[in-house]
Amino acid sequence: MATETVYEKPMGSPCLCANLRRATRAVTHVYEEEFRRAGFTGATQFHVLRAVEQADSLRQGDLGILLDLDKTTITRTLKPLFQKGWLVLESHTDAREKWVKLTKTGREQIQRARPAWEKAQGRMKRALPPGMWDLFMGSLPKLAELGASA
Repeated sequence: MATETVYEKPMGSPCLCANLRRATRAVTHVYEEEFRRAGFTGATQFHVLRAVEQADSLRQGDLGILLDLDKTTITRTLKPLFQKGWLVLESHTDAREKWVKLTKTGREQIQRARPAWEKAQGRMKRALPPGMWDLFMGSLPKLAELGASA
C-alpha cells in the first residue's frame, strides 16, 4: 500500500536570499494579477513606463541601469512596449545611442493602470502587520544599494 507524501511549505530559511526570492515571487504575483486587468503582461512593464515618464526621455542603457536590468533583459522588456506604441525610440546627436520616450498612448496606459497599481499596493499594505509596510519601504531600497557593494 503506497503512502501519499505531503509537503508543507517551509516557514522560512536562515538564508536572506532564499527568503527575499520567495517574498518577491509572492508580491509580484499580487501586482501582476492586478496589472493583467489593465493590459500588462507583467508588472515590470508598468515600472518601465513609470520610469520613462519620470525621466521624460532617457537612454535605453540608462533605463536598464535604473531598473537594474541587463542589456538583454531591458531589450526583451521594451520590445512589446514599442510594439504596443507605448514607447518610441528617439534620435539624438549620437546615432549609436537609443533614447526611449513615452508616447501619448503610453501616458494613457499608465493612467489606466494606476488603479490596478493602487489596488495591489492596498492589498499588500493590508496583508502586512502594522508598521511593516513603512519598514519595508524604508529598508528595501537601502538593502538594494548595499547589496551591490557587499
